[in-house]
Amino acid sequence: MELTVYLAGQIHDDWRNELKQKAEEKKLPLHFVSPQTNHELSDNIGEQILGKQPSNLYKDDAASSVNNLRTEVLMNRADVVIALFGEQYKQWNTAMDASTAIALNKPTIIVRPDSLIHPLKELSNKANVTVETIDQALEVLAYIYA
Repeated sequence: MELTVYLAGQIHDDWRNELKQKAEEKKLPLHFVSPQTNHELSDNIGEQILGKQPSNLYKDDAASSVNNLRTEVLMNRADVVIALFGEQYKQWNTAMDASTAIALNKPTIIVRPDSLIHPLKELSNKANVTVETIDQALEVLAYIYA
């Protein structure tokens, strides 16, 4: 049985590829989907489709509409969501994706460092499992197949 895993979280480092590689090494039957990780494409997709917008407000609104549609389709098809909260970047999109997953009753694993226990306490309480590393998140998924 292959599970589809939606990887929510910041797009500024290589955590998704690291997680995918580790899942492959463990021979876990997982298929991964995620938000658009090409930051430039994500920011400009609205104008690429709809044309030049009159201001940054409209540019962001157009891009958000397309990105939200993409996220909704992929998250609805996912069997489980891993939401990674890192230390370095503001995590608004991650919080939105994790909240959406929980509202959709998607099994949700939150990955967050020790320093974010307090600010994420309510979200962690709503998630199925909260861990501190992507290795621990993979162990949770591996347990499904045990």
